[in-house]
Amino acid sequence: MTIGQFLRRGAALAVALGVAIGLAQTAMAQPTPPGTVSITDAIGRTVTVKSPVDRVVVTFNYEEFTAIAGTDGWKRVVGITRAVWEGWRPAIFSRYAAVIPNLAAMPDVGQVDDSTFSAEKVIALRPDVLILPEWAMKPLETARAQIEAAGIPIVVIDYNAQILDRHLASTRAIGKVMGTTARAEELATLYETRHRDVMARVERAQKAGVRRPKAYVELGQAGPDTIGNTYNNSMWGQILTSMGAENIAVGRIPGPWGPLSQEAVIAANPDVIFIAGSSWLNRPQAVRTGYDMDADGVRRSLAPYAARPAWAGLSAVRTGNVNAIEHGLSRTLFDFVAMEFIGKRLYPEQFADVDPDRSFREYHEKYLPVPFSGAWMVPLKP
Repeated sequence: MTIGQFLRRGAALAVALGVAIGLAQTAMAQPTPPGTVSITDAIGRTVTVKSPVDRVVVTFNYEEFTAIAGTDGWKRVVGITRAVWEGWRPAIFSRYAAVIPNLAAMPDVGQVDDSTFSAEKVIALRPDVLILPEWAMKPLETARAQIEAAGIPIVVIDYNAQILDRHLASTRAIGKVMGTTARAEELATLYETRHRDVMARVERAQKAGVRRPKAYVELGQAGPDTIGNTYNNSMWGQILTSMGAENIAVGRIPGPWGPLSQEAVIAANPDVIFIAGSSWLNRPQAVRTGYDMDADGVRRSLAPYAARPAWAGLSAVRTGNVNAIEHGLSRTLFDFVAMEFIGKRLYPEQFADVDPDRSFREYHEKYLPVPFSGAWMVPLKP
């Protein structure tokens, strides 16, 4: 064999090998079947879902779903977990039911907390997809297996972790499921922009030498005589920590949430206190916030907490830095407004030009079908 023949044969073998490798890679890629879409959910799972979806079950983050999918998106929803919306915050649910025609009679698939969630009910509704929050994954392990065995894909969302990347991934996943990717991308961009603005202001405060403030948050649901949950490294706790505050619950409660003893609060002596309120049903001593409240009404419900005898000497009480904040503002696509309010209480100078109430009003006007009203974030002292 001549050198020329040898080289020509080698080149031919290389081309053949390249074609074979390319074919193998194509086969291994397993492209998404026609009529489906591949979705990366909040925890990095790749899920194949029918596209467009005709039937959806949604179990949490209803206001996020509405912002991303629009009210028209609800025409394809065939089931929800009713208790966590209608049962916990009927004042909010009723407003959405007035503008979403099929919401009032929406079938209920049960909830995780009271063990009423039913895989059988989900399967009977024949959804093309189930949207499930991350915190429900472990307790619903058996139910999930039954649902997936029935051929129903599950897309996981996670706003609870208060991690930027998971907020963005959840938003984009819902948009892809519902075919509203442009709107989802707009909302993801808005959230990331506002989140990064908050964090830039925190960084400026730190560079200016502002002392790291001590902060305490408590669920103000059962009245001042009951010690409500505080939060470790999730929800409010994660927000406080990410914003450079010293969350006094860290290392003092065993799980992501739970009560912190009054002795521990007194010993830590927080500079800022946030009491999380809402429009809960049958909670007469709760801190009241939301669509139906005004600032004076919120302050009247907050005052008994600040007047706890054991709290009289706390720095936050003496300086008037005790605040009510709507509990439903955490773990949401609009929780940047809560971060703006918290920022004003932690770093007044760096957040002086920020108006969280205006931010929330503008979000309503552009992305939600219900009008803005009420008082959601209120300091005890004006």
